[in-house]
Amino acid sequence: MPIFLLMVLGYIFEKIGLINEAAAKWMNKFVFKLALPMLLFRDLALQDFKNSWDGKFVLFCILVTILSIACISIVSLIFIKDKGERGEFIQGSYRSSAALLGIAFVNNIYGSASTGIAPLMVLGSVPLYNIFAVIILTVTADDNGKSSVNKKVLIKDTLFGIITNPIILGIVIGMCWSLIEIPIPKVLDSITAQISALATPLGLMSMGATFDIKKASKNIKPALIASFVKLFLLVAIFMPIAVGMGFVGEQIIAILVMLGSATTISCYIMAKSMGHEGTLSSSIIMITTLGCGFSLTFWLFILKSIGVI
Repeated sequence: MPIFLLMVLGYIFEKIGLINEAAAKWMNKFVFKLALPMLLFRDLALQDFKNSWDGKFVLFCILVTILSIACISIVSLIFIKDKGERGEFIQGSYRSSAALLGIAFVNNIYGSASTGIAPLMVLGSVPLYNIFAVIILTVTADDNGKSSVNKKVLIKDTLFGIITNPIILGIVIGMCWSLIEIPIPKVLDSITAQISALATPLGLMSMGATFDIKKASKNIKPALIASFVKLFLLVAIFMPIAVGMGFVGEQIIAILVMLGSATTISCYIMAKSMGHEGTLSSSIIMITTLGCGFSLTFWLFILKSIGVI
């Protein structure tokens, strides 16, 4: 609810003139280029991947992420005719708040994330989330041409976008920092903590400030379909496989976050930064953020009832 209310505050602030279009655009740019990459860097740099490594679990997260994206991409061809909206639909349907919610969620339930399971889930899913997001959003951008020359340019732009994407760079640097086991100086730790703390509130308020109710109401059907996929369908398909493979406890909670948590705010941030309208993304984020409190409670009840958590 506090996350949802931050979006509502952004919408109210825009209506009373505290946030204008230029301010919302700056906030979005700041979060995309600095605050969110720094948050992901801290999440990964402070983890001990060497001592908590679980290859089977990481491989499961990688394969499920790829399969989810592939299946949703096929489904989008049926339900979404507009190419630009298709990119936002795909991204909004698969991309969870894994890095923002995963570690905190496991920690709140089990009292400690010291086993490193949640960070391993982040490692197996978040890099792929962002790589595929760059590819999908680039390919589905409205201004992409169809000639062979433009396709070559598109491939180069996509590869360049992956390499230079600030969020991906934050993930890669954080992983390397953890593996090399470089200590973080206190001054650097304090600065990065304060800047990364701005990612969620600024991103949510900038999204709320640019939210258009009229446009969103026209896209309510794809937004509801994407939200159902995000909160229920992916969990219903892949969670039985996870249970069958013997994952329990913190592993199951981390997988639940990966499959069924709310769509991350970075969906909107990346969509806007890469030339998409962002209305469908913001609608999906709002619906899943409000709905996941109920859906996650439902799934936790089911998982506890069958004895896997």
